[in-house]
Amino acid sequence: MNSLKIKFLGLTAFILLVAIGMTTWYNLKTQEAMLAKVADEHSRLLVETIRNSIITDMASGKNDRVGQILAKIHNEPAIDSVRIFDESGRVLMSAQQEEIGDLVTTSELLAYRTGRFSYRETYEGLDQFSSLVPIYNAPNCYACHEESERVLGILNLRLSLDTLSTMRTNGRTATMVSSGIMLGILVLALTAFLLIYVDRPIRKLVEAMERVETGDFAHAHASVSSSDEMTLLSSKFNFMVQRLRELVDTTVRNERALAVSQEKLAHNEEVQAMNIALEERLKEIEYLNINLEERIEEIEEANYKIADLAGELEEKNTGLETAVDSLQALYKTGLVINSTIELPKLLDILSKDGVTFLKAKIAYILMLNPETGGLIIGGADGISSDIDLAEEIPAREGGVSHWVIRNKQPLLIENIEASREFNKMSRLGFIRESIVCAPLIEDDQVIGTITVANPVNGTPFTNSDLDLLATIATQASVAIRNARLYEEQQKTYLTTVQALVSAIEASDAYTRGHSDRVTRYSVALARKMGFDPETVTRLEQAAILHDIGKIGIDINLLHKKEKLTQADFDVLKLHPSIGVRILEPITFLNPIRNIIEQHHERFDGKGYPNGLNGPDILPEARILAVCDTYDAMTSDRPYRNALPVEIAIQEIRDHSGSQFDPQMAAAFVALHQEDGIPE
Repeated sequence: MNSLKIKFLGLTAFILLVAIGMTTWYNLKTQEAMLAKVADEHSRLLVETIRNSIITDMASGKNDRVGQILAKIHNEPAIDSVRIFDESGRVLMSAQQEEIGDLVTTSELLAYRTGRFSYRETYEGLDQFSSLVPIYNAPNCYACHEESERVLGILNLRLSLDTLSTMRTNGRTATMVSSGIMLGILVLALTAFLLIYVDRPIRKLVEAMERVETGDFAHAHASVSSSDEMTLLSSKFNFMVQRLRELVDTTVRNERALAVSQEKLAHNEEVQAMNIALEERLKEIEYLNINLEERIEEIEEANYKIADLAGELEEKNTGLETAVDSLQALYKTGLVINSTIELPKLLDILSKDGVTFLKAKIAYILMLNPETGGLIIGGADGISSDIDLAEEIPAREGGVSHWVIRNKQPLLIENIEASREFNKMSRLGFIRESIVCAPLIEDDQVIGTITVANPVNGTPFTNSDLDLLATIATQASVAIRNARLYEEQQKTYLTTVQALVSAIEASDAYTRGHSDRVTRYSVALARKMGFDPETVTRLEQAAILHDIGKIGIDINLLHKKEKLTQADFDVLKLHPSIGVRILEPITFLNPIRNIIEQHHERFDGKGYPNGLNGPDILPEARILAVCDTYDAMTSDRPYRNALPVEIAIQEIRDHSGSQFDPQMAAAFVALHQEDGIPE
């Protein structure tokens, strides 16, 4: 059988059979994997839910409900077994009471220890999916379990796969049947397609060729023998081609001759029309060129005007940007100045702002010493660390600050090379290039200068820079005055309160000078231990005022020579709290009130007034406690003479860790042995 349609139908049926077979096999594998995935996810979700319920009940103390949960889960048809075993494999709890205490299978214990918490297995002839999940120990379980015990148990759930196996079998059957039906339908469809869309058109074509055969097509020849249909088609086609070739040749020759004649006629007419149009276009182009030259001249004039306007606009924008930068700098400087009233910090901030806002390498503030006429460095930024900032600089000729102080006006030096009046080398150890300097004035008197030197980009300073620095200097003068007034106010407050303390101590020969000595001891000990300067200052103020509360204690009780009663002690113990209330209205002493209140607290918590212990007591108060006790022991009292220093030191050693912080006590002993207690 050499029929083309039978060959095509057979080959197509074979390809479809292979494709549908492979698709069916892949679908069956996919179904099986999907069912396994469903079993895995279902089992994992179920065992996580059970574990969370168990953990919740155990955390709330309902341990008896764990067994009820396991029994309830076991009643589900798809659950073969559910239990909890320990890491050794012994069953701790189970829905089946008879297996409690038994050992799990080796495969289950090995799966847990190798981290294989989900797996499929056949157990006692049943297809099952087993899941394991550890129940970890947690802080809320420490009441019942040891903290060192990491795993409390392993929850084991066996899920029956009988239902999934039935689904898999039904799915396989349905897939096979549907694939067979699909193959049959495709074969029938292809057969119908070949009969209707291939065989029938070919037969119609043969019939048409037979009708054409009555013409002169006998000289064409094409030999095709791949199939009966194509052989018949080629034989008829050969006849048709031969005839058509002859007719086409004749027609082409006639048409070519006619086309040549028409082309010659049309070409002549087109050439004439193109010449006329070309002349018209040339006239238009010439007119356009004249107009274009005129427009170009107008555009050039406009460009010149635009360039002039752009230059003016750029100059105005530059001036505007400079003004905006200056206003921003002044605004930021005002915010910074108003943020602090501590003079050293204020001067340091102003120096840094000078470098930032004027984009310079160096800025410094020199304060005038009215007694010596010399200059003191109040703040500096960009100065070499080799310069001693505490050293007083003499005001001499050739110095920029000397000139500004003498003339009471700002100074701009664009290039130091062009100015012979001033020294190129500054006394602060740098070479001057370009400088702006403005006076700091208070009550029409110059109190210092602010100087900015050497722009970062290497260009000279301008009058705008000088105006900006002069404005900053005006703001700085007001801020310096406020800071000085604040310092004076603090000193006045502190001196007044200190005078009260001295008045109390002066009334008793036994306590005279106590606060001063405690202050010296405390400052020396704090520095010995490496405390920062701010902490040392707070401690110094607290030490001076630590007994201020004795103002509120009856003076007869303070001078009492007889043995103090318990009631007397209770009254004396009130003086730290009284001191806090006395200092409460003085706001700048707020940081030291807690130190004063805690200086009689003990490291072991047996002190007063609040019974604080250990790290709850401020470090400054722990230092003050050691120094206050040392001075009390080494000073005369109405009821005893002063103890020798060695005995007082030994007492501090003996009470280290109870009355005193061990670290503070050890440091005080080291201070005594290495540096000596300051007199």
